[in-house]
Amino acid sequence: MKALQKASKFLSDYTSVVVIAIAVVTFFLPSMMGWVNLALFTDMVANKFTCQSIIIGIIMFSMGLTLTTEDFKILAQRPFDICVGAIAQYLIMPFLAFAISKTLNLPDGIALGLILVGCCPGGVSSNIMSYLCGGDVAFSVGMTTVSTLLSPVMTPLMVSFLASGTQITIKGLPMFVSIIETVILPVGVGFLLNYLLGKKQTFRELQQVMPGIAVLGLACVVGGVVSSQGAKFFQSGVVIFVAVLLHNGFGYLLGYGAGKLVGMNTSKKRTISIEVGMQNAGLATNLATTTAQFASTPESAIICAVSCTWHSISGTLLAGMFAMHDKHKEKTAENVTAAAH
Repeated sequence: MKALQKASKFLSDYTSVVVIAIAVVTFFLPSMMGWVNLALFTDMVANKFTCQSIIIGIIMFSMGLTLTTEDFKILAQRPFDICVGAIAQYLIMPFLAFAISKTLNLPDGIALGLILVGCCPGGVSSNIMSYLCGGDVAFSVGMTTVSTLLSPVMTPLMVSFLASGTQITIKGLPMFVSIIETVILPVGVGFLLNYLLGKKQTFRELQQVMPGIAVLGLACVVGGVVSSQGAKFFQSGVVIFVAVLLHNGFGYLLGYGAGKLVGMNTSKKRTISIEVGMQNAGLATNLATTTAQFASTPESAIICAVSCTWHSISGTLLAGMFAMHDKHKEKTAENVTAAAH
């Protein structure tokens, strides 16, 4: 168990290195992580379950193991935070996409793709990043759930408003069922186990192994994204990459600013930053490739795919930076204490 805990600590200390290494290797050997996208079965509302769905479920379960009743009490006391998160999600990213497409004078197809990414809800990967950087996991899961529930109305509405009448349809039920299956249910089971067994020594030791499992799971998820979308990454031209970089980077910055504006604590500010900056670009890619209106502009799907890949990598880097900042603060505090003695 000690060896597993050491391995887990190593993996969580070097999350970004591990994930980016897997992403780079997969870019050159896409077949290596192809298994992640393997379809396993289809549920009752026609959601395709892949190996990636199972991996995300395991990661969410490991997050649930860290949650306590106290986390949910705090969340229930401040529903205002979830409201701020949802408003930031559907104001910052859509209007930011619109502003960037006008500033860079993007061609219509590329602008449409960027606006579509901006109007999508927060992605499940953002929950993982919040978990790895000491964010507020209960708040993160709450925000993802609320923005996903709002998306069947908000995403088509915002796309239509910002992209001059473009029509897209999102089926709400499959998305809602998917978030229950891959997020709420595994988190709930993990939370229940923590509630029932949290005081047992063996269980606590097992909890220390879970961050490492989450990192490996995240590496597989990113590897799966790169395996399916990575080929489009450098075929897309510099302008697409610049647009995605600006959209994602300013999303993190403005999300953090929104948290600061309403007086959130550090872990909540980190969570809202990641939640706003990291969109469900996988949903955007799917919409851009399956909606008839986008068929005439294949570059829309390309910018969605590039976003999908980049958001996973940048989120890992940001979570790593937050975690390193914490370690540096801890070391400084230890040195100060040692000097005082």
